[in-house]
Amino acid sequence: MIDLYTWTTPNGRKVSILLEELGVPYEAHAINIGEGDQFAPDFLKISPNNRIPAIVDRDTGTHLMESGAIMLYLAEKHGKFLGEGEQRLRAIEWLMWQMGGWGPMLGQAHHFLRFNPGKAPYAEERYGKEAQRLYGVLDKQLEGKEFVTGAYSIADMAIWPWTARFDWQRIDLAQFPNVRDWYVRIAERPAVQRGYKQPKDAGDVPMP
Repeated sequence: MIDLYTWTTPNGRKVSILLEELGVPYEAHAINIGEGDQFAPDFLKISPNNRIPAIVDRDTGTHLMESGAIMLYLAEKHGKFLGEGEQRLRAIEWLMWQMGGWGPMLGQAHHFLRFNPGKAPYAEERYGKEAQRLYGVLDKQLEGKEFVTGAYSIADMAIWPWTARFDWQRIDLAQFPNVRDWYVRIAERPAVQRGYKQPKDAGDVPMP
């Protein structure tokens, strides 16, 4: 049994989607970051950086923060969605791409383009252009592939929830047809639908 401390954000949804795909029993605990739950002393014991998601593995007593670390831990523990050899390297490579660029840059796009429009034109242009560039990178990677590294992996599960906010990023998925088709393909997976609605139902998966 996994205790998952999470909220309805892309980083939180990465882990709930993986847990649903693995079929691992888990209990989702809502950490409402809008109300400051992430600063509660009990949560800080398992997530010192006051960020979601975090997990506690009841089987081993292991606790982890940082979504990428959690995904690697769960994939390795259960022997799924990571692969071996070259496939494993590529899955980790694109997981790190998400952690280092896709997530942080799109997060900045959300901040300036959706929540603070008109306040910082330079930042809007900078992060809007970077979002376009990153979508182009992903579109090229997906050319001729069903999934990011060929086989469905934690890389797809990490990248997909950020893509689900394409409207926040002012992205027209029609301009990136490989990304659009991949996005829809994953959105139709029952486990993804269930994981998307943890720890509460915040609405249906956006569709292009």
